[in-house]
Amino acid sequence: MSFTRTLRVVGGAVVAGALLFGTAPVASADQVRKDQWPLTVFGVDDIWKVSTGKGVTVAVIDDPVDGSHPDLKGSVLPGKSFLPGGGTADHPNQEYEHGTAMASLIAGHGHGPAGSDGVKGLAPDAKILPVGIYLGNSSGVKKSYAEPLRYAVDHGAKVVNMSFEVYEDTSPAEKAAVEYARKHDVLVVAASGNSGSSIPRNPSAVPGILAVGAMDIDLKVWKFSNYGSHIRLLAPGVHIRSAGVEDPYRLANGTSDATAYVSATAALLRQKFPDLTAGQIANRLVKTAILPDSMKGKKLPDPHYGYGIVNPWQALIKKMPAGSENGPLPALKDGSSKASGNGKGAQQATESDKGMSTGVIIGIVGGVVGLLVVVLIVVLVVKKKSGRNGPPPGGPGGFGGPGGSGGFVPQPPNPGYQQQPSAPGVYPSAPPTQPPGQ
Repeated sequence: MSFTRTLRVVGGAVVAGALLFGTAPVASADQVRKDQWPLTVFGVDDIWKVSTGKGVTVAVIDDPVDGSHPDLKGSVLPGKSFLPGGGTADHPNQEYEHGTAMASLIAGHGHGPAGSDGVKGLAPDAKILPVGIYLGNSSGVKKSYAEPLRYAVDHGAKVVNMSFEVYEDTSPAEKAAVEYARKHDVLVVAASGNSGSSIPRNPSAVPGILAVGAMDIDLKVWKFSNYGSHIRLLAPGVHIRSAGVEDPYRLANGTSDATAYVSATAALLRQKFPDLTAGQIANRLVKTAILPDSMKGKKLPDPHYGYGIVNPWQALIKKMPAGSENGPLPALKDGSSKASGNGKGAQQATESDKGMSTGVIIGIVGGVVGLLVVVLIVVLVVKKKSGRNGPPPGGPGGFGGPGGSGGFVPQPPNPGYQQQPSAPGVYPSAPPTQPPGQ
C-alpha cells in the first residue's frame, strides 16, 4: 500500500486513540508498537517486502547506544565513545538515552513473538554503529563532531545520523570531515533543531548535509522545527515512541526523531540501490517527497518544508533517472562526489585553490591554441566529406534518432527539483496535549 493511500485509510480515531492511551512515561511493549503512528502512515508492511536495510550500516553520532535493549540487541556494532574517558559507545551511562532512542527508530527490531512488541525501526535489518559524543552543556568539554564523523566513515557507515545541533560556529575541521564523508560516498543527515528559529545551526546548515525538519500528524510543520534555506526534508517528529534507558520507552517531539526516520529511509534505499551514490540517494529522497495542498505551486526548496515530506515507499519503487552524482547536494571542491579511496581528495582540492604558476598557465594556453587548430582542420575535412557522401549514418543528426543505428541520444537539460504533486490525504488529527520537545 502506498504512502498516500495509507494516509487516506488510516482513521483519526485509531491513531489518536493509541497515542492517548500511550502518553504515560512508561507504556507496555505491545502498546508501544501501536503508538508508532509513522510506521502505519508509511505503510511498512509493503516497504519491508522491498527493503529492510539489510547489509547497510548507519552510524549514530549521539549519546552512547544501549545495545542490550531488547529491541536493539544484536543490531548494534562495537563502536567508539568520544566522551571524556573514552571506551565504547554501546554501553551508555544511565542518564543518556537520546542515542538509544535514535538507534531504535532506525533499526529497532522489536521483541516477543515475531518481534511484535516494542519499538520497530523503519530499517529493522540495518546495523547501528554507535559513535558516542557529549551533547550536554558543561563548559570545557570538547563537542566537535569532526573526529567522530571521520571515525564513522572509516568504519563502514553508509549513512550517518546526527540528531543534534551545536550552537558554536562550524569549525574548519568539521567542514573538512563533512567533505571527507562526501568523498567516501557517505550520506550525512542532521536535525535542524527545536527552537523554531531561522538561525542556521551546525551541523544541519553545513553544505553537503541533508537537513531535516519535523512535521506532525496533521501533515504540518511542527511549530518548534527550525527553518531556513538549508532545509531539505520533513519527517514525523511529534508523539514519537522510541526506546529508552532509564525507562524502557520514551515519548518525545523533535527534529531528532524526524532525522532518524530520514536516515532509516536512506538505509532502505542503500540496500535497494547499492550502485547509487550518496547524492543520488538524496535525489530519490527529495524527488519523491510529498507536499500538502497548501504548498501547491510554491517554489522549492521551501524554508519550512524543504522539498517536502519523506516518502519511503515512492523513494523505493519510483522509476526515475539516477541523476547527477551529487543530486541536490552541492558539488565538492574538486568536482567529484567520491574520493579515490585514500581520503586525500579534500587536501588536493584545497591545494588547487591556491592558484597556478605562470609556467602552468602558459602551457595551458598553448595547449588550447593547438587544440583549436586541430579542431578547425577536422571540421573542414568532415564538411568536405559530408558534401560528397550525404548525411552521416545513424538517423537525423547522427545521434541514433528514428531509423538510426543507435549510439548517443542527447538528453534534455536537467529541469531541477520541480514542484511535487500534493498529497491527496492528510494525517489524522493529533491529540490535544503534547509532551515537551526533546
